Order: sequence, then C-alpha cells, then structure tokens
Amino acid sequence: MSTTAAPAKKKVSWTNILLGAGIQTFEVSTLGQPFEVLKTHLAANRQDTLATAFKKTYARGGISGFYQGLIPWAWIEASTKGGVLLFASSELEYRARHNLGLGKEWAGLLAGAGGGVAQAYTTMGFCTFMKTVEVTRHKGSGPTQSTWTVAANVLKREGIRGLNKGVSAVAVRQMTNWGSRFGITRFTERLFKGSDPSRKLTTSERIASSIIGGGLSCWNQPIEVIRVEMQSQSKAPGRPERMNIISCAKYIYANNGIKGFYRGIIPRIGLGCYLTLCMVFGGDQLKEYFASRSKN
Repeated sequence: MSTTAAPAKKKVSWTNILLGAGIQTFEVSTLGQPFEVLKTHLAANRQDTLATAFKKTYARGGISGFYQGLIPWAWIEASTKGGVLLFASSELEYRARHNLGLGKEWAGLLAGAGGGVAQAYTTMGFCTFMKTVEVTRHKGSGPTQSTWTVAANVLKREGIRGLNKGVSAVAVRQMTNWGSRFGITRFTERLFKGSDPSRKLTTSERIASSIIGGGLSCWNQPIEVIRVEMQSQSKAPGRPERMNIISCAKYIYANNGIKGFYRGIIPRIGLGCYLTLCMVFGGDQLKEYFASRSKN
C-alpha cells in the first residue's frame, strides 16, 4: 500500500527579523529621514509650500534639521518595524501561496497588509508619535519644549494611550501602504514577465517594479495627513483637543479643503519609492542570498 508523504513543513525564518531591521535602519539613515521630515512638516503645516518646508527645516538646524528625530526615535522605529515587516510579510506570503493557493500578486498584497498592521500595533504607535512631536513641537505657543518634556506631559495628562495617539490611523496607513507596495510591485513584476511567467527578471526590472510599487502606494496620502495632524503638537485656535480619525478629517477639511489631504505628497512619493526599493527589492535579494547559502 503506497502512501503520499506530506510536504515538509516550512521552517520559520528568524533571519528575516535581522534582515528587516538592518535594511530599514539603513533606509532611514540615508534618504528616508529627510523625506519623512519634509512630508511630516507639510502635512502638519498645510499652508507651506515644499520650498518653504526646505527653508524652515534647514533653519532649524542646517543639514541636521533634515534628520530630526533620527536618533533615537527613527532608529528604534526602523529597527523594530523593519524586522516585524520582513518577518511577518515573508511568513504570510509563503502561507498565502502554499496553503491558500493565491497567486504571487494577491499573496503579496495580503502579506504587505498583514505585515503593516503588525508593525503598527507592535512598535509604530509610540515611535511615530515621538517623531511627529520632534518635527511639530515648534508649533506650540511659548518656548519650545524638548521632545522628552512633551512626552512626559502627554503621559501625565493622557497616559499610555496619549503616547500612542493616532495608532489607529497608523494601522490603516501601514495596512494600505504595504499592501499596495507589495501587491503593486508583484503585479508590475508579472507585467514585465509578459507571456513567460517563469522568466527570471533582470535587476533593472525588479528595481523598476519596486519603484513603481512605492510611488503608486501613495494613493492613501489623506490617511497620512490625518495621522500627522492627530499626533501634531499644534495649538491652533478651534483645533479639537482629542481627535479620532473622523473628527480629524472634518477639522482638516474645514480648514484646508480637499487639497489639505494631499499636502506632503511629493516627498512622500520619494520616500515610498526609496523605502519600497530597500524593503522589497533589497529584501528579496538578501533573502535569496541567505537562502542559497543555507543550501550549500
């Protein structure tokens, strides 16, 4: 009597945690943080132009002004969320393809969305809040307070929930961000392959796919503007003290109209392209490299 052997169970790749942490820390330490600072400034100061944002950021500290919040907040966020993203998305993508039978494009979308939500609720709420404080604390009235002072005041006034203010918006943003980035990138890769789905893509095709995926993922800019406003230290007259996604959206629309939801879109497209290039193309390359080494 013959029996069919069950497929070998996939080993959990813990290496992806270290790879993700390293890749994202590299990303934010190079071009990532300047893009982040500019798009956060524009989302919080919706009356400013991109040129004004450059000038004000440079005035706050020269070149170092574009790296506000890098140490320690962006490093903490990048190392933790990068590890969570690459680990969670890799595991989800494998299971979506092998257990659910999904194609690479739908598996990528599901993996990216799941990895994005995992990021938000594990590490990103507090870190994005502190990075936004770093860029927007100058908007408050009176003398500028240090980031630590602002955090301490928020903790006393609102508790842990205050330090995770806007985490629901972060979760929606990350879910749509990474679902789009992975999904669109995988779909673009399929378009490059054309009628030969087994063809191995060239390096330039894989880079182009990641850049396209990153750029098109910025369709959700309104939720990013809402996230920044929820975490902003602005004391503008008429601004609600406590906001949720709906009340924040109403406030932005009342003050800035539809255009207000798209402030900071240009630097965010730059950030999206660069981040996706690092995490999707770079992540794929490194995972393939370490997988081939483990077989030898």
